[in-house]
Order: sequence, then C-alpha cells, then structure tokens
Amino acid sequence: MRKPEWLALLALVVGLGAPILRAEVPRAVPSGSLPPDARLGPLKDLDGYFPMAVPESAEAWSARAEYVRRQALVALGLWPLPTRTPLRAVIHTPIDRGEYTVEHVYFESYPGHFVTGNLYRPKGRQGKRPGVLCPHGHWANGRFHDHGPDEVQRQIAKGGERFERGGRHPLQARCVHLARLGCVVFHYDMVGYADSQQISFDVAHRYGQPRPHMETAENWGFFSTQAELRLQTIMGLQAWNSIRALDFLSQLEDVDPARIGVTGASGGGTQTFILCAVDPRPAVAFPAVMVSTAMQGGCTCENCNYLRIGTGNIELAGLFAPKPLAMTGADDWTREIETKGLPELKRLYALLGAPERVMAAPLLQFEHNYNYVSRSVMYAWFNQYLGLGYDPVPEEQDYQPLSAEELTVWNAEHPRPPSGDEEERRLLRVMTADAQRQLAALLPIDPTTLAAYREVVAPAIDVLVGRRLPPAGAVEFEKTAESDCGSYLQVVGLLRYKAAGEALPAVFLHPKQWNGEVVVWLDVEGKQGLFDSAGQPREAVAAVVASGRSVASLDLLYQGEFLPDGQPLSHTRKVENPREYAGYTFGYNYPVFAQRVHDVLSMLSFVRHHELQPQRVHLVAARGAAHWGAVAAAQAPDAVDVLVLDTHGFRFVQATGYRDPNFWPGSVKYGDLEGILALLAPKRVWLAGEPTVPRLVQAAYDAAGMPQAIGLADLTQAKAVVNYLAGEVAQP
Repeated sequence: MRKPEWLALLALVVGLGAPILRAEVPRAVPSGSLPPDARLGPLKDLDGYFPMAVPESAEAWSARAEYVRRQALVALGLWPLPTRTPLRAVIHTPIDRGEYTVEHVYFESYPGHFVTGNLYRPKGRQGKRPGVLCPHGHWANGRFHDHGPDEVQRQIAKGGERFERGGRHPLQARCVHLARLGCVVFHYDMVGYADSQQISFDVAHRYGQPRPHMETAENWGFFSTQAELRLQTIMGLQAWNSIRALDFLSQLEDVDPARIGVTGASGGGTQTFILCAVDPRPAVAFPAVMVSTAMQGGCTCENCNYLRIGTGNIELAGLFAPKPLAMTGADDWTREIETKGLPELKRLYALLGAPERVMAAPLLQFEHNYNYVSRSVMYAWFNQYLGLGYDPVPEEQDYQPLSAEELTVWNAEHPRPPSGDEEERRLLRVMTADAQRQLAALLPIDPTTLAAYREVVAPAIDVLVGRRLPPAGAVEFEKTAESDCGSYLQVVGLLRYKAAGEALPAVFLHPKQWNGEVVVWLDVEGKQGLFDSAGQPREAVAAVVASGRSVASLDLLYQGEFLPDGQPLSHTRKVENPREYAGYTFGYNYPVFAQRVHDVLSMLSFVRHHELQPQRVHLVAARGAAHWGAVAAAQAPDAVDVLVLDTHGFRFVQATGYRDPNFWPGSVKYGDLEGILALLAPKRVWLAGEPTVPRLVQAAYDAAGMPQAIGLADLTQAKAVVNYLAGEVAQP
C-alpha cells in the first residue's frame, strides 16, 4: 500500500480519527527485535530441495493426491477445465516412408489458437493401435531439432547415438521407432517453437522484464498482473494444449484410447508428468531427465503460481500412481534420482499394490539428453505396458530424417495464423471470456445451484489460501506482559503455531465481567489499530470491551512488530531469480496476502479452542481489512458467528503489480472479493464500505434462503459495532 493511501486509511477509522503520532503500543517482543517467525527467513525457489513424504496408508494417499491434483489444476488455470471447443483438426500432406507415414497436423486448443505437430502412423497394421504423445522439450528449434554434424559425432563417441544421419535428429528418432513398433505418434510443438509462433519463443520462454504495453487494465498479455490474477500462464496454456492433443490423438480411428503413452524429456518431461497428473486417460508415462528432488524446471513455461508450494516434481509425478511410470536420470539435476525420489515413489507404488510399475534408470554417464540409450529404456517400458508384443524389443535402425521444410505444417494451402502482441491479447481475451462465462453460469438461484457454486469456487480458494483452521491445541499463546486496566485486563504475547514456525504478536483486552464472547479485531495497522494516540482503546474498541466481550487482535505478517522501520509494507519480497515473473516466487511461496489470512486463521483457532470455551466468536475487520477477514471466515465458516467487514471498496483487481502486498493470484478468476463474500452465505455478515450488497453476494444469500443475513453497516457511530454483534439492529 502506498503511503498516501495508508494515511488516508488512518483517517477513516471507526469512531475517533487516527493521528499519525501516537503513544507506544504494547509489544510482544523487545523494541528493535522482530518476531521469531520462520517466514522472515529465505524464500524457497526452484533450486530448493523437494522431497516427497509418503503417507502411511492408501487412504491417506488418496486424500493427499486429491488435494495435490486440485492444486495443480488450480495453479495451471484449469479449475474448472476450459470449455472444450471444437478442435477443427486438419491432417494434410502425408509423407510415405515405407514402414510409416508422417502427416502434418494443426488444431485449435482455444478458438483461433493452434497446436501444431506431426503424426507418425505405422503402415500395414490392422485394428486400433497404441498412441503416444511426444512433447519435445527445450531442444533448439523443438520439433525441427538438428544436433548438427559435430554434436552427433560427439554423441556417437560417448555411446549416446548410433547413426550419423538419424542421430542428428533425436526427437524424430523416437517418433520413427515408435511408429515402426506399431504406435501412432503425435509429436507436437511447445508454445514458441517450430510452427507454434502465435506466441513467440522470447515471450513464452525468455520473458524476464515487464512489458508496459502488455501490463494494462484491459487487453493485457501473459506475465502481466491482470493475467496472474486470472491464473493465465504459458505453463497453463501448454498443459491445456497437451490435454487437447490427448483429445485429438484418442479420437483418431486407428488409435486405442485405452493404450496411450506420454513421453518427453527436459521441459517435455515436465509436460509429460503434468499431463499425467491432471488427466486420467494416459496409460503409461515416461518423463525423461526431469523428475527430481532438485531443480524443478527453470523456464517460465515450467513455473506458475502455487504449483509447487508444499510439493514438488516427485510427488506431482507420483499422482500417476499406480499406473506405470518410468524415468531416466543423467549428469544433471536428476543425478540423484536413484537415492532421492525413486525410493519414495517405490514405497508409494508398494502401498498401492504395484511396486513393479515404477522405475528409474540413472544413466549418469550422459549429460542432459534423450539419447539412444535413454530411448531404448523407454521402448522396453512402452512395449511392456502398451502391449506392443515384442520379445525382445527391436533396436533402433537408421532412417531418413525430414527437414524443417518437410516437417512444417504451414504452406500456401495452409497459411500460418496471425502472431504477435495482438494475437497474444486476443487469446487472453478468449480465455478470460470463457472463465467469466463459466463463473456466470454458477450464479446461485437456489440451494442446488449454490452448492454447485461452492463445489467450484470453494476448492479453488482452498488452494489459493493453502490453509484451513489449525486444529485444537496447535496454536499456543506465550504471554509476555499483562496489565490491569480497571474494568479489563490487557494481555500481550506471541501466538505460536509451532508446526509452521510462526509467531504472531497479539494483544487481548479481556473484560473482568466477561459475557463469554470474543471479537477478533483486524485492522490495516495490526494490533496498533486498536489504540488511539494516547495508547487507549479507540472508542469503538472500548465500546465492545465495555459490552462484556473480549477483543483479540494481532500483527499479521509485515504489520506492526514485523516492520523494523514501522513503515507499512509497500513491496513484498521476491526470490533471487533476476527474471521478473511472479511464478518464480509464488510457485514456491504463498503470497503475503495468503500468509496474512493464515495468521487470522491462527487467531481464530486459538480463541475458538481456548480453555475458557467462548460461547461465540465474532470477527470485525475494520478500515479496509475485510479482505483478510472474509477469506479467513470462508476457510473456517464454523469458527465465526458474526462478521462486520469494512471493505473500503477494496477489490483484488486493483493490485498494482506482483509485489503489491494485496496481490493474490487467481482471486479475480474466482469472482474477486464478491466471490469470497458469496461463500459466506448464510453466515451473518454486516458489510461496510459498499454502496450496495454486490449482486453475486446477494444471490448467494437469497439462494441459501437467508436474504436478511447479509446487510449494509453504518460504522460512523462507535456503538454500532456492538449493536451489530448483539443483533440489536433492525434487519435490512
């Protein structure tokens, strides 16, 4: 938040105004010290360590897998899946190679956005054949890759390739041999490679610095704030392209949809295990030289917000279990796969009764590759699990590669589609419109449609928050000071959520004549917002305490005692990666907004489960703090009885950049603040800072049969908060 905005908020306080100069607010840690909170330590990045914890039972894995799969879908912008519009597939200009043919393919994954590639078909085979999807990965020129004469000689000398001619084109080599083994193979382009140029290579894979002309409130581009608020990413686009490629391949008349394998290396390995994690149709997977507990994928096309928070590539690959999964390692970040990652996957597969269905070949004599030796391991795996019927599997033979000119799908009869900035903007408009139509279709009109709305939006918000109410006893209070203030006690200390390493400065104002109710009070200044310039409770806070209710407040992360200079947070931290992409930071760490919601949930858990056993717990989010309170209450609806939420007109779409403290990726996709408030129905909510109850919110309350449970609040009088909490207000 910028300083002028902060000062304006200070003047818009419930009850008395907020002078800038004020007395010292009670502290939980000594002046000059910061709370001992683990989140102040280094951020995690793609080069961290990502081990997998194997659950104790198949049932526990089922629950864990359901969540991680949903996390992946949400992160990729695929929850719910986009509308499957007609592919309008075009297959043209077959090239006959004797044992197989190579055809040219393009189809629309989104209207007007084309997936391009080549289709390899075996000749002389009867009946439906196994299908194989081949994403290529980050090899120069992708589908058109040519090692060149010098590199292929080096590969032959090391034993990585056998043939001077065919070995120069290792990506074609696997497609050719799979076709010779009887498979129908679709080799398709990553965005920005070969024939897929509607979004350029530099944008999709080399993005590093903001593009002001694409960072706009309307007609934005990829990597912009508005795109991230809607979870529109290159990684998500490539995942959707893979799903549509699977649609295309499985619908071919000569393909058996029950026998489809997927294999790629490097970035193609990422595409392989991501597709197999989120789509149930593949039967066998072989992600080469990618799955490891180390580096998780360095390209912008391999990263997106939320994807690897609390998980990693080993577990993402494990979502395929118990279907057959094989991998290769090399002298790269996968070199430890045999001792780190594979043992956990073996335990998982054994837990599911299929220990023989997972393997990894650590071919550490080779650098990063998908060479002849690695491909041979894959052929044997696919032979076994796609039922190719060979014993032994024939070795690769040389072949006549196709040139880039022969492989390209575009020609005079099939012209290249538009590309560039305007095409990028157009595609994002298509994606935005589709998501908006899906959300509009969920507008609740009765209990059934309200349940349908919740089934889509609530699980997504669950991923965006990443935490629910901590269990009883998980959050403890460490008292550091107590004062007798006459009619109430003032207690200061640290709320500790030890399992997460979190420590939150907190203050409790507890009336000596307590009525059994607790009010969790949130403020844009943290617990300091409870007090006036003289260090006394503000008029509204004093009125609540005088009514017999305890008031509990805290410094959320980067509020109050978390700020060494006392200045409000203006920019959140980022990882060391020099490329200015939100996914590099928030693909591994929750946004500050979500972490602040975690803090609210910790306080709610503590007071709800306190030994004093409060009869009711309320939440007041004053002076524009409603976004934290509303999201926390949506995550823990049983923890709060009445909410008083002052939005000050806040919306997540107003975020100024990915380092804005209120930047919350995905929030706009799921309806912004209105979408959260709708999840609260039929919870009693008093809403301030809004001219009217937003349409979606009122529709949710109407559908719940409790239209009167949502009302507009007037907080100009201090006593008003007490009246709202007590229900002593005429119903709207």
